Amino acid sequence: MTQMVRAAVQTGPRQIEMREFPRPAVGPDDGLLRVEANGICGSDVEIYRGHMGKARDPFIPGHEPLGIIEELGERAAERWGVEVGDRVALEVIVPCRACEDCLTGRYQACRSRKYGHGVTGVDVAPSIWGGFADYMYLSPTSVMHKIDKNLPAEIAAMYNPLGAGVRWAVDLGEVGLGDTLLVLGAGQRGIAAVIAAKAAGAKTAIITGLERDRHKLEVARELGADHTIVVDGDEGRDVVEAVTEITDGRMADVALEVTPMAAQPITDALTSVRHGGRVVLAGLKGHREIPLVTDILINRGLTVKGAFGVDATANEKAISLLESGRFPLEKLHTHTFGLCEVGLAIDTLGGDAGDGSAIHVSVHPDSGR
Repeated sequence: MTQMVRAAVQTGPRQIEMREFPRPAVGPDDGLLRVEANGICGSDVEIYRGHMGKARDPFIPGHEPLGIIEELGERAAERWGVEVGDRVALEVIVPCRACEDCLTGRYQACRSRKYGHGVTGVDVAPSIWGGFADYMYLSPTSVMHKIDKNLPAEIAAMYNPLGAGVRWAVDLGEVGLGDTLLVLGAGQRGIAAVIAAKAAGAKTAIITGLERDRHKLEVARELGADHTIVVDGDEGRDVVEAVTEITDGRMADVALEVTPMAAQPITDALTSVRHGGRVVLAGLKGHREIPLVTDILINRGLTVKGAFGVDATANEKAISLLESGRFPLEKLHTHTFGLCEVGLAIDTLGGDAGDGSAIHVSVHPDSGR
């Protein structure tokens, strides 16, 4: 009798259905992951709401999966350097590993890729590509990273947001010893950027948020932020004025913009860094045109970079940081949900459900069975 796999399938905006799919047979080149936990990303929220991404076929979301290798082909084990029972985290992109982009280290730009974890439709065999499921398929070209099994699952599931903090602030922003980092946006990735910057030796970390984000700003303080700025409400401050005051006019060396949809933080980022400073843009704006005064870039000699996802190097650094126990990352995790609660979990992170306290939210298939 064919074993079945439970999965939460998104069929449209704000529509999640529980379905079952046949458990796939594993050959010599692929494998099967028993999902322990899957972190929820801000992009999950926007896709769920229908604000981001083109109309797509039904798919199993969940592009931050963590789990235990349940089955593994012989050639796959040799290629990945893992064995049954290992805990691994997966990257969303499933590259071809053979094109020029892949062979020269630019696998995120692979033009031959056909699949992705948490984004591929259920009509593509064997259907279970996303992390909101009991099990998920390990493609022959999936990218995975081993993680210590002694870490609590909700902490290990932070590999992606922490990897974003590492890549965006340190690898792209080049934050280093003695630098000042300004982070615009106090979500899990903004706070993760503070953590990564402090681990890299930054002297000063400043993070902004809204009045409703005060609890997030408090957590950011506990995890290394030196200054927090509330930008709205009766006590709201102008970001540029606040940074000028905090730095005695020297301004930030690096600004990282991670707010969803908002336009003003981009201008704040460009005008809060020093001459010759660096600005990293990571907050998606729903394909809207954002006004930009290019003279600011020219006259201030700025370097501006776009941040696309998290690569293998940043993931490995983030996992090392997770495993070090250096930071009390349990302060970031606020909510755990079961597989039948995916819609509620996404709404909780997005603030459409719950009391607004969510920072890091994860779905654990075994929870609430």
